[in-house]
Amino acid sequence: MKQPVVQEDLVEYGFRRVIITITAVLCALLEIVDTTIVNVALNDMRGSLGASLTDIAWVITAYAIANVIVIPMTSWLSQQFGRRNYFAASIIIFTVSSFLCGNATDIWELIIFRFIQGLGGGALLVTAQTIITESYPVEKRGMAQAIYGMGVIVGPTLGPPLGGYLVDNYSWPYIFYINIPIGIAATILTLSYVRSPKYSEKLKANQVDWWGIVFLSAFIGSLQYVLEHGQQDDWFNDSIITTLSIISFLGLFFFIWRETVYKYPIVNLKVLSDQNLKIGTIMCFILGFGLYGSTFIIPIYTQAILGWTATDAGLLLIPSSLTTAFMMPIIGKLIQKGVPQNYMVAVGFFIFFIFTFWMHNVMTPDTGSEHLFWPLIFRGIGLGLLFVPITTLSLSSLKGKNIGEGAAFTGMMRQLGGSFGIAIITTYIARFSQQHRVDLIANIDATKANVQNRINMLQQGFMSKGFSPNEALDKANKIIDLSVTKQSTVMSYMDVFLYLGILFLLCIPIIIMVKKGKNKADLSEAMH
Repeated sequence: MKQPVVQEDLVEYGFRRVIITITAVLCALLEIVDTTIVNVALNDMRGSLGASLTDIAWVITAYAIANVIVIPMTSWLSQQFGRRNYFAASIIIFTVSSFLCGNATDIWELIIFRFIQGLGGGALLVTAQTIITESYPVEKRGMAQAIYGMGVIVGPTLGPPLGGYLVDNYSWPYIFYINIPIGIAATILTLSYVRSPKYSEKLKANQVDWWGIVFLSAFIGSLQYVLEHGQQDDWFNDSIITTLSIISFLGLFFFIWRETVYKYPIVNLKVLSDQNLKIGTIMCFILGFGLYGSTFIIPIYTQAILGWTATDAGLLLIPSSLTTAFMMPIIGKLIQKGVPQNYMVAVGFFIFFIFTFWMHNVMTPDTGSEHLFWPLIFRGIGLGLLFVPITTLSLSSLKGKNIGEGAAFTGMMRQLGGSFGIAIITTYIARFSQQHRVDLIANIDATKANVQNRINMLQQGFMSKGFSPNEALDKANKIIDLSVTKQSTVMSYMDVFLYLGILFLLCIPIIIMVKKGKNKADLSEAMH
């Protein structure tokens, strides 16, 4: 393929650059907010659409599958249709499907429209990164990555409180309708201000890597379903999970084979021969694991154990996100001044370890928001030190259009890391909870004075409310049982945070393997 036009032609200044930056960040933010905003509205959707718990889970799964399938294909699709046209079309698809989601009359309509919304949204994420980066001159590209990073990091934590507010004060369709005015404005601004680099000739229909698309979709789609539904369907004891696991493995095998032998591959796997990108994709995976895993577990803990509302649980994460947003421009300036990114990533992993260890120590069935504030601030600092340095390190020794292809891999691995993180955390919470429950019950000896006193106090309390002695005793035993269940669940959350922290500690030596790029990555050359 021909080399694209000199990318300095795409650098913008003044008002145009501000408008392009706002447009791209808004689009990235829209896409990521929509991955988490529906979580707090699932019960309302279930009620109004008459859906089962298994069916409603597909509202999240369908979006995630479409997202992860389209991200690796963005480079190829941009070259086929032109980046500006592709970006504008993605916004339109996302906006129209948001309207259709809000107007869905049954659960399967909603699932189909969410899948289409995910196809539009996945493209927004990676293409927005390239558009922002190309609008800035070389010396300010660290700052451009920082601005984009604000949207990516803040998005997952902005979803739950925003969704909670809209559901509490309006109704669930409004979590989709809110996208419409932003989408219309973003489309107009994209067509008016964003410019495309020139590409080589488009592929003819018979040159398109259709089998590559099929194998990629089979691999990613099946894997995403297995990760989302594995725990609730008892993993490999379920025939669907087993079948899809085999399909995913075969999809990966044939996808790798196809991309290495076909002349016009939809995903250029050769770019992964770069050592920095290999290590960077691993770190992006672990970053996604920590980012989405902690964003998933904290609202569950605060709502299920502490009894908070969905809005309050979402608001708890806001200071952490604001800390990350505050860190981003500082990190961008440090990169511009030549501070080694290896050190920043290592410090970021260590600070994230402090956050997880701190959470492990403060979690109880009665923890207050004041106990969680400072650990979450540390989480915000750690994520700030990780996102931009990992991205720039991953791409630091790539050149030309390989940078864009590398960026697509880092984006996909971050999303997959989140999916793996949530699946593994869900599984381990269930298993650790059972183990802790068995251990706790073994220590409750009815012959011990303190246990007898506790049961007698509860029994007397229920008898004073008019219950018979036998009914009161039964209720007292149930309260003890609920208390054991609650405590065992909290202990499982503590375990998960401890293991997350150890995972991040183990990443620090990997940073040593990263070669320092001879030149800083010219991210303006990225092709999506």
